[in-house]
Parts: sequence; C-alpha cells; structure tokens
Amino acid sequence: MKPIAIKQIRNLALLLSGLLAATVVYLGAAPPLAFAQGKNVMLVGVEKVRSIRLTQTVPIVGRLVSLRVGDIAARVGGPVESLMVEVGDRVVKGDVIAVLNPEIMQADLQLAQSELEEAGAELKTWAAETQVAATDLRRQERLRKSAAFSQAKFEDAQKQVDVAEARVGRARANVAIKRSNLRRKQIDVEYGVVRAPYAGVVLRRYTEAGAYVDKGDPLVRLIDDRALEVEAAVPYTRVNGLPPGRKVEFVLDDGSRHKATVRAILPSENPQTRTRVVRLVPQFNETKRPLAESQSVVVAVPIGDNRRVLSVHKDAILKRPSGDLVYVVKESAAEARNVRLGEAIGSRVEVLSGLVEDEIVVIRGNERLRPGAKVRIEKGSS
Repeated sequence: MKPIAIKQIRNLALLLSGLLAATVVYLGAAPPLAFAQGKNVMLVGVEKVRSIRLTQTVPIVGRLVSLRVGDIAARVGGPVESLMVEVGDRVVKGDVIAVLNPEIMQADLQLAQSELEEAGAELKTWAAETQVAATDLRRQERLRKSAAFSQAKFEDAQKQVDVAEARVGRARANVAIKRSNLRRKQIDVEYGVVRAPYAGVVLRRYTEAGAYVDKGDPLVRLIDDRALEVEAAVPYTRVNGLPPGRKVEFVLDDGSRHKATVRAILPSENPQTRTRVVRLVPQFNETKRPLAESQSVVVAVPIGDNRRVLSVHKDAILKRPSGDLVYVVKESAAEARNVRLGEAIGSRVEVLSGLVEDEIVVIRGNERLRPGAKVRIEKGSS
C-alpha cells in the first residue's frame, strides 16, 4: 500500500472518532424530551378508568320537517292592490303580506251600517206602537165596572198589544241580524289586509298586484324554518327502542352532532319497507350551515337497552402479539396489564377484564414505556 493511502485512512479514522465523541457529549448534555428532570423518569399523560353508559345504535337516515308550512290564502275575494313580500323574505307574525283593494268592501260596510240603522228605527217605531196599545188596554181595564165597558173593545185592545209586542220581537231579531251582518263586513275589511299567521320565510308568490283573487286562493307559501322536528322511517323491529321520551343523538349533513327526544311513533306502517315514521323534538347545538326543511340527518337508533360499562381511553391501548396491553400507574411506576376489550364507545373502549374503576392508565408516552419504568404525570392530566 502506498504511503499516501495509509495517511488518508488515518485522517478518516481521526475524523470519525471526533464525531463520535461530539455525539456522546451532545446526548449527555440534552436528554430526550420523553424523560422528566429526574434520571430515567418518563413524563406521561394519564386518565382514569371510568364507568360510562353504553348504548348500541344503528344509523337511520331521516330529515328535518317544519311544523308550520303552507299556503297563505285570501279570506275574501277582490283585486290585489299590493303584494308586500318577495321570495326569501323573512316575516314575523302579524307582518302585512298583501293588501286587497278595499273600495267594494268599504261600500258593503257602509250599506250594512245603514241597514242596521234602519232596523233600529223600525224597532223604535214598533216599541212606540206597543206603548200605545198597552195604554189603550189599561184604559179598557179601568172601565170594567162601568156601564161604558165593552168586552169586544177590551179583547181588541189585548190583541193590539199582542200584535205590537210580536212586531217588536221581530224588529229586535232584525236588528241582531243587521248587527251581525255589519260585523261580518267589518271582518271582511280587516281580512282585506292579509297578515302572516306565524313567523317564517316566503317560499313562493302565487299572484301579483292587479290580479283578482277569490276567497281561498293562495297568495304566498310560507315556511317556519325555526320550528323543526326530526322525522325518520324506522324499521318496525327497532321501534321498541324508541319509546316516547327517549333521548337519542343525530348528526346533520355538516357533521355537527345534536340531541333529540322521541315525541311520537305514528301508528302506520309502510308495507313495502316495513318501517314506521318516528317524530323527534331536536335540541340543536351550533350548526355550520342554516337549517332547512327536508335536510338530511342520521339518527342513532338504539338496538338494545342502556347498560353501564367500565371503559378506558382508546389511546391507552397498546396492541401486542400476546394481546391488548395497558400501562397502569402504581406508586409512580408503570405496571403492564393485559386487558380484554369489548365495544368501542366514541373515543373510549369497553373493558371486560383487567382493570378496575378509577385506576390511572397512561394515554400519552406509553409507546416507549417498559414494565416497572418510573413515571411522572403531566400537569393537568387526570
């Protein structure tokens, strides 16, 4: 071997030796973050083993339905003077939606008022006639013991009183009829201004200003998008898990989760799908998008009774060839524990054996733990 090659090999060996020494110094000066300040003490996050309620569910697709949606119709006929709303407008109860031309209705109202006054005058006339007839009858009665008394005149006077009283009764009835007719005409004038019967959003306009509408013709379609229920067609084999008052969870198409209470199961079954409609009253949390009628939801329908189970956080579980393993903190040391697991419950898992309630298990830093390793619990961890 040439002298120059031997020299290069020696230089390379010296360089590698220096790098190795520097690495050792660096590692000695900066211990891994996984260790706490004490020597060989691992800093870990922990959580308690807890007893929780387990409900097994099956997802059923449903929808939101409005409790109030329909056509707002004219209550009287007449030409539309103005339509006050546009599609998409939000109204509150009592807002004016449309105004019908009031001229004909005002004229009918004035006529009804005149007819009532005429009937009142007729009543007064017959009341006066009754008083005259009654006075004549009393005069005939006073003549009973005198020679001037006439039985025929007395009977005629009685008949006149009876006739006059009958005419007064008929006149009173006529006044009541005219007063009722006047009130109807007043209501017609009030109905000429069409108001929103409930708060909501205008979905459609059926007419325009200048058009003539008959009584009962639709003017606009209105939906109350804030009075919503959940409706789901549930297989008949699952409805027993949904008694009225049962609380369940549902998910909107934006991913947000909410609670709902079963209100009713409709007593009608679809013969094709063998499902029954269930109505639920929702309690909405914050949503990412505005709610809408017929919006899809997924209802978690229970398929069994609620039961309490022992549970552990899923991050505490380590998969090993010998089975599932969990580290339990005992006297500041990690104790390895084999566990047998059951159903998954969100971020937790049912524990069938191997742990007891309130034991503290490691959920962060457990990947590098070894049985008997010393540990220190992170602040805020429980």
